[in-house]
Amino acid sequence: MPTRWNILKAILTIISYFLLVTSAEAKEYKVYFLGGQSNMEGNGYIRDLPKELKAPVKGVMIYQGNSAPDGGPIDGRGVWAELKPGHGFGFQSNGQTNVYSERFGVELTFAQRLLTLEPNANIAIIKYAKGGTSLDSSAGEKFGSWEPDYNNGNGINHYEHFLATVNKAMSVRDIDGDGESDVLTPAGIVWMQGESDAAHTPEIAGRYEAHLKRLMDLFRAAFRRNDIPIVIGRISDSGQNEHGKVWPYGEVVRNAQAEFVRKDCCAALVTATDNYSYSDPWHYNSKGYLDLGERFAEEIVRLER
Repeated sequence: MPTRWNILKAILTIISYFLLVTSAEAKEYKVYFLGGQSNMEGNGYIRDLPKELKAPVKGVMIYQGNSAPDGGPIDGRGVWAELKPGHGFGFQSNGQTNVYSERFGVELTFAQRLLTLEPNANIAIIKYAKGGTSLDSSAGEKFGSWEPDYNNGNGINHYEHFLATVNKAMSVRDIDGDGESDVLTPAGIVWMQGESDAAHTPEIAGRYEAHLKRLMDLFRAAFRRNDIPIVIGRISDSGQNEHGKVWPYGEVVRNAQAEFVRKDCCAALVTATDNYSYSDPWHYNSKGYLDLGERFAEEIVRLER
């Protein structure tokens, strides 16, 4: 079974190859990674989409890695395909076929807003997200964690599945199927996560900033860009439980997110989540995902400039 270091080395080798490709026919894609837990996975309903968003997003390619539990085989299977609705909760891939769901996430309006702001760019998205996941492995419970040092660095969790997703996505030389090799240039990381780390103890929440910095450092290493822009979505609280707060230590995590961004010259925080309505105690409604995708795109482009 490949180790996380072998997977990371493979990713770096593959990215080096694509950065060196100079064929006149090659198309350069700006690659954005979307990751996190359920509000990145996406719980918007396709039935709520306006007509113009129900069609494929012309020319935008997406590779969504299949999610898997902690302790299981390393996964990350997916297929490059033109972006369309169905990449939300319930999406699956076996590495040859994508099975689309009735849900969507931020990817639709993220891509469309990028195309508006940078009309000459070719956009590619790599997505790996899993609902309920935490950064701290002690908060992982049945959903798992992203902690790179999980089980003293010997365990398989969502960090490994992320590495496998990126490795498999970046190893495809012709992502749009036009018969020519494509250049895949890492351009940004978007992260929406933190609710699970805010749900357990003050100690777990208190470790969030350190966990976030370590994970983002490793994400940047995986994409071989120390200055790759990172946009963080601030967690918010629906208030829809008997205690008035779903995330008892939410303010600790929110402050940690703000501190991470304050200390990082290539990071930004999207705070519009405070104004969203919810479809249930944990997830934004469809309108929220549509707005959030646009906000993420605007901040990524601002950081790029």
